[in-house]
Amino acid sequence: MYRLFIVLFFGIMLTSCDSDVDAGEFVVGSDNLAVNNKVILIDTVTVEVSTINFDSLVTSGQSRILLGNYDDPIFGKVSSDSYFQLSSSSYNLQTTSSDTEGANYVFDSIRMVLLPDKYYYGDTTQVQSVSIHRLLQKVKQNAENDEGFYNNSNLNYDAVNIGTASFIPKPLRQDTVFVKMDDVFGDALFQKLKKREIVTTDEFIEYFKGLVIRSTSTNTSSVLGFKVTSLLQLYYSKKVTDDQTSILKEFSIDDISKQYNRISLDRTGTIVKDLPGTTGRLSSNLTENKSFIQSGTGLACRIDFPNIKELKYITEKGAIVDAQLLIRPVNNTYSKSYPLADSLNVYVADQLNRLSGTLNSATGSPIYAILNKAEDEFDENIGYTIPLGTFMQNEMVKISDSKSALILTIPNISKAVNRLVLGNQRNTGNKVQLKIYYISY
Repeated sequence: MYRLFIVLFFGIMLTSCDSDVDAGEFVVGSDNLAVNNKVILIDTVTVEVSTINFDSLVTSGQSRILLGNYDDPIFGKVSSDSYFQLSSSSYNLQTTSSDTEGANYVFDSIRMVLLPDKYYYGDTTQVQSVSIHRLLQKVKQNAENDEGFYNNSNLNYDAVNIGTASFIPKPLRQDTVFVKMDDVFGDALFQKLKKREIVTTDEFIEYFKGLVIRSTSTNTSSVLGFKVTSLLQLYYSKKVTDDQTSILKEFSIDDISKQYNRISLDRTGTIVKDLPGTTGRLSSNLTENKSFIQSGTGLACRIDFPNIKELKYITEKGAIVDAQLLIRPVNNTYSKSYPLADSLNVYVADQLNRLSGTLNSATGSPIYAILNKAEDEFDENIGYTIPLGTFMQNEMVKISDSKSALILTIPNISKAVNRLVLGNQRNTGNKVQLKIYYISY
């Protein structure tokens, strides 16, 4: 009786599938797909889509200085500042046997040189402004077992800036950004070197703990990437009568683990303002049938299949031979300024959003959600396809009551601010679709 009840229940769940039996042929599915050998297409299994929030992403060691801010029309105000420690290969001024201790050297100028790495997101036609501040704390991890610095890590810095610059971004043309620094700051550093009060890296860091570059624009609309090979350049001269010979001293980010980006998102007044903690989820049914992904700030899409275990009761013996999930970006949420990612990373997670690893194929290779870029009149073909045959079969026959979910993120989650809006099964025009091919034997 229990088996009979289950079969009847599942028959009701598949009411939108049409089935005909004619001369041994079984026809099933909304597309009226006809196949032999007792293979059926199931396309009405419930797919739950929600948004989760990883509130801590490791952003140190990512080899990118990320700067800027913009008001996203959907997600809210996005901002990124960069913190880093500098050092030099030597703390000696250039000297000769006739110039003892560089007594004739004088300070000229100091500047920060920012080298674009071609990454940008948003509208780069607006003026970008930055300010540079001295750190009041060393760039040092709180614990030895800490993974690094996070998107929400914070270090104290001097409120008074020591350099500012405004510019129109041209990231693809690799235009270097030069930020003139305060002469009083530069001369004080120069005198420390000239008087040999700083001769080691430890002494240098004790005096000069590092810098934070902050985005200060009020009307900016983009976030930019710069190389960690960016430099602090100190110029000084050796005066000989009326002539001057300019000499350059450079300070660089020698240890990329001591550079990180603080990336924040102000969701006030947005559709995602009520995101729960890291172990919770916000159903897409409560957010206009949409789910949200954003790199840098920790937003990710969670996908659950609550009824997958019921499939094993269709027949006494059966298996899932293939499954395809198509999840679509919502129309009018992407553009040239907010482009679609070519692929998405897919992870397997438990009920508390804890990742167990990447989604893998039967051979152990990672599976990605690949974007179909084929254009049509209504953009109906644009979407991300994920092969789920092995995953679905394993979930269906799992003995325990636990259920695994999928987590979708955009690649480079810790060094970018790209975002994506996806539809659920109720989203008009951008529905997520799951097709399962089941064989009974």
